[in-house]
Amino acid sequence: MRKVLVACAGIAALAFSTGASASGWTTTVPFTNQVASTPVAGGGYTSEGGAPSPGGCGPTMLNSNRSESWIAVKPGTEDLVGTSKFFVDKWSTYYNFHLGSYTIPNGVVASNNQVQGYECTTVGTQDMPPSWTNNTDPNADFDTQGRVYQTTLPFNAYWTNLHPNAAVMLSYSDDLGKTWVKGNGGRPLEQSPNASSVQFGHVEDKQWVAVDHFGVSKFKDRVYAMWAIFNGSAIKVAYAWSKDRGQTFSKVQTLSPPSEVGPAVTYVIPSVGADGTVYVAVTSFPPNGAATHIYVTSSKDGGVTWAPFSDASGVVGINDVKLPNTRFRDGIVDSFAASPTYPGHLYMTWEEWDGAQFDVYFAHSENGGLSWSDRDLVNDNADRAANDQFQPQVAAGPGGAVAVAFYDRRQACPSDKSVAPADRGLANLCIDTTLQAYRDSGSGPVPVLGNARFSTFTWDPEQPLQTVDGLRQDACASHNVPCRTTFIGDYFGLAVSGSAIYGLFVSTHYASKVKADGGGSVYYQQQVLATAPRSGFGAGY
Repeated sequence: MRKVLVACAGIAALAFSTGASASGWTTTVPFTNQVASTPVAGGGYTSEGGAPSPGGCGPTMLNSNRSESWIAVKPGTEDLVGTSKFFVDKWSTYYNFHLGSYTIPNGVVASNNQVQGYECTTVGTQDMPPSWTNNTDPNADFDTQGRVYQTTLPFNAYWTNLHPNAAVMLSYSDDLGKTWVKGNGGRPLEQSPNASSVQFGHVEDKQWVAVDHFGVSKFKDRVYAMWAIFNGSAIKVAYAWSKDRGQTFSKVQTLSPPSEVGPAVTYVIPSVGADGTVYVAVTSFPPNGAATHIYVTSSKDGGVTWAPFSDASGVVGINDVKLPNTRFRDGIVDSFAASPTYPGHLYMTWEEWDGAQFDVYFAHSENGGLSWSDRDLVNDNADRAANDQFQPQVAAGPGGAVAVAFYDRRQACPSDKSVAPADRGLANLCIDTTLQAYRDSGSGPVPVLGNARFSTFTWDPEQPLQTVDGLRQDACASHNVPCRTTFIGDYFGLAVSGSAIYGLFVSTHYASKVKADGGGSVYYQQQVLATAPRSGFGAGY
């Protein structure tokens, strides 16, 4: 097989971090980083000429970039399932990817594989559908019986105007993500086919899943799937639910009345609280430049009726362009979680653009979203005006543990071979992941220590800059050469178990075994599993 099919990352590469690597952070806690990405055989479409073509699907390797991720912990265990985008073969610059998953028993990555059922090698045909050129937007959640679910968005590359464009579907796994089965009898949750996003007739995006995994709830094991629908002039939120563990779903319903949240809402994030109440956060982007807000609603009857939306954030400053100094596209504004310990306790974090740089903020509610705390600044770097903290994630675990993690540019680019020579030593360019712990003892969350580093190595988001067979290898959201807009993901994964905080995020530090044109390794984006023991934050956490 040609050189591009050679293995990417070292299996289970581990690094242990101590205070020696924490310069620039106010707190030092022990943590480990493990490379989760390893090359896997799968299927997908070639992209000769810049776009996938019907009839071009076949067996191939998924051994290049990995971007955008999520992670979920099986309740009461240290077993996890991660999901991310797996880019296909050497075609990253044409934005060619499918969904894949990571099997993580007892906190250690055991394997990773493509999510089955969405391309020709696992559906047995190149008919489009059931074979799709792409599958996207990783998410995951468990039920009480150890089944993990994700709502998927298979689509045919909209930049070629293939039809049908997309479908919202659901898959589940009973073996920690090794094998996946399509739910709802293999049918889309919403009528398919839908118009292509070139036409902007009915475009589905930003789909998510939440599962009631609380044994005391009368809606135990109910699965909630939600997504946004774009029609070119407005955006609404649709949802459906399953009461038989994903076998069938309810009729699709609309969640977001414009009178409460405006005509354009997306970034749909559901979460189920300790008593079975399901909450949903949405971000409102009103037309004509009006202020952006993040709203939350709830349902106490399994998604049949919903409470009025409440404003969780106040006005949010947003940035519709790339971050300074780099080409990558910014991601989802906010992240949201309900407490698995205290009914009605909710946690919200978001990025805030002040016109020059990003900060991360945090707010919470102890009454089911009826009212919200004042916003608190999360990042504690002394030079906050000089660099960006962005794409925050929040997770809540048993015993009142809460965590916020975010991408962080407080550290200048190091001078190692994984960083492009032109970038070494530059400020506000390279990226780390930072962790902030909180403890909720029943009266609301309070910070535990200060910001702590969660990534062993600072990495360069401009990588990979290498070529293979003459083709650039950057993960390119603008699907062109040379790439205008790269993609590190719109979000990453964070989860809290009874013993640890887990993150699943991007790094280009780790050299692959794919050889670039002219020699040397390709520095693909890889997924890194970070683990911080809760005991490292002190007694009681």
